[in-house]
Amino acid sequence: MTNSILRLDFKGHSGNALSARLDLPLGPVRAYALFAHCFTCSKDLQAARTIANCLAGQGIAVLRFDFTGLGSSEGEFASTNFSSNVADLKSAADYLRANFAAPAILVGHSLGGAAVLAVAGDIPEVKAVVTIAAPADASHVEKQFAAHVDDIEAEGAVAVKLASRPFTIRRQFLDDIRGTQLTDRIATMRKALMIMHSPVDELVGIDNASAIFTAARHPKSFVSLDGADHLLTKRADAEFAAEVVAGWVTRYIGPDQPQGETAIEHVGVRETFGGKFQNAVHAGRHRLLSDEPESVGGLDSGPSPYDFLSAALASCTSMTLRMYADRKKLDLGRITVDVAHRKIHFKDCETCTEDERVRDGKIDQFTRRIHIEGGVPEEWEAKLLEIADKCPVHRTLKASSTVATKLVESEAAAGDATDAIDRAEVSAET
Repeated sequence: MTNSILRLDFKGHSGNALSARLDLPLGPVRAYALFAHCFTCSKDLQAARTIANCLAGQGIAVLRFDFTGLGSSEGEFASTNFSSNVADLKSAADYLRANFAAPAILVGHSLGGAAVLAVAGDIPEVKAVVTIAAPADASHVEKQFAAHVDDIEAEGAVAVKLASRPFTIRRQFLDDIRGTQLTDRIATMRKALMIMHSPVDELVGIDNASAIFTAARHPKSFVSLDGADHLLTKRADAEFAAEVVAGWVTRYIGPDQPQGETAIEHVGVRETFGGKFQNAVHAGRHRLLSDEPESVGGLDSGPSPYDFLSAALASCTSMTLRMYADRKKLDLGRITVDVAHRKIHFKDCETCTEDERVRDGKIDQFTRRIHIEGGVPEEWEAKLLEIADKCPVHRTLKASSTVATKLVESEAAAGDATDAIDRAEVSAET
């Protein structure tokens, strides 16, 4: 649900340029989050993109980057280790603090989860930490190349294949992960913690989640990612994780107010690049998604434009009837309005005039069904139908409207997420 993806780079712990993406929401930013990817992965892993996308849709800007020597970042992977990853996270936090705002949220996947646990206590602005499929200790990653450990210790460095790609692992990497103890850092970080883990994770067992939970102090939560694999390769699993995170962190970053203290009559829509038709909708204080069904190439992640139009008619009808009932002190039961939309030929339009029925082409038909719990006295029926037709949206649909359209230039402002940033290429240093 992201609305802008800002491409940037910043200096990592060793001075190398680290490639990053900042997923920005449409409208003011509620908080900034820092995402740490898994061992030998990258910022562009589907789970990372999906989670950043969803959080941005809830007003949370997410910085995801490639650790030194991985993805599009500079540096040599063989010279890195767990400690250097932690140092890169500190550099990323410093970059956010200097150019936007310090991260209030840390999210880490797999070994990246261990890294955010290690660094959380060193970033004072962090209020909430989320781990996804994280090991309870950095040395757990050694299992991924267990068959080569003896050779690494004997020869000092060995090229191993991980995820079908060659990586050189040096003895210093082994020494570093073996010498890292997370238990004390978890116990003393004093941040709200949410642990997400799949019971069927074959790479990092569920016992790791138990160990992290036991070591942590309250407030702490556990969410089971039932049926998910380690990398959250199913989009639905990544979306579920993102939605839970977005809901949970609200308790620690405060409520969303996209347009300030007072909602205004303004709607903004921007493509998310998360799907062919998916758009982020910013209406007053509210953030929504608009999409199309899968049958026409969409993701079905939100109502379609005509769904929104039907919803506007239905909700306006309900509100208008309620206002009338309150004013007349009518004891009206709960109102339910159902609206269906379709296109029909003029000749099939029962509510059209004779002159309209002979026209060629099609017309939009909205079929509105109003249900009132407990029913209504017969003498009220005609009046309530008359009042329903007076709903403002009904009048707008029945009357002629004008749409004034003009092209405007986007304003690019790297430090202000309220401006339109269209995939700008920005290089910045800490």
